[in-house]
Amino acid sequence: MIFGARTTEETQTSDEREDRRDAPIQPLVDLGSATLKTPHGSVHCLTIVGQIEGHMALPPGAKATKYEHVLPLLANLEASEDVRGVLFLLNTMGGDVEAGLAIAELIAGMTKPTVSLVLGGGHSIGIPLAVASRETFIAPSASMTVHPIRMNGTMIAAPQTYHYFSRLQERIVRFVTKNSRVSEERFTSLMMAAKDMAADVGSVIYGEEAVESGLIDRVGTLSDALTALYTRIG
Repeated sequence: MIFGARTTEETQTSDEREDRRDAPIQPLVDLGSATLKTPHGSVHCLTIVGQIEGHMALPPGAKATKYEHVLPLLANLEASEDVRGVLFLLNTMGGDVEAGLAIAELIAGMTKPTVSLVLGGGHSIGIPLAVASRETFIAPSASMTVHPIRMNGTMIAAPQTYHYFSRLQERIVRFVTKNSRVSEERFTSLMMAAKDMAADVGSVIYGEEAVESGLIDRVGTLSDALTALYTRIG
């Protein structure tokens, strides 16, 4: 952009900006989801990208998945008679723990066929989201970061705070081990490893390693994930 030039946002009139705010939401553009018509029936594709936004709104420039959008959408997909299965595409850095767990619990509780594919990264609270589907895939180049619960900002330094962190971490461990093949001992050892991360404890694992550890079912691509979903639908 040329220095001093006015941006498109600046040149729009207030009426134009008001019209844009009142415009109906376009699922593919605004929410990153789309319903695909296939020979096996309608399949809904939902992306979980960027940072999982919790009760506090992220800065405008941040890529985010908003739980207030995803939760009712998942309930609608479960109740819909038209949708036969759901494909989740993940490339997330993690984010709010409770919001991420809320989305993951809904995915795990769906009766319709669900398949997830980790692309790029499925880090932090993205791990419960990745393992929540009935069948899980990871791209060969994708990575997953396993680390203990952390908090940014001011907190009350009291024993109860650390107890809360410990219980919340136990919830995550239980969810991941229940919805994947990884053992509690293996997942905890990955979480507490001290060799992979320069300024923190934890582990960074890639495609084949995620499968070997039991976190993810198979290494695969989009076609593999769709084939698995079609098989479950059939």
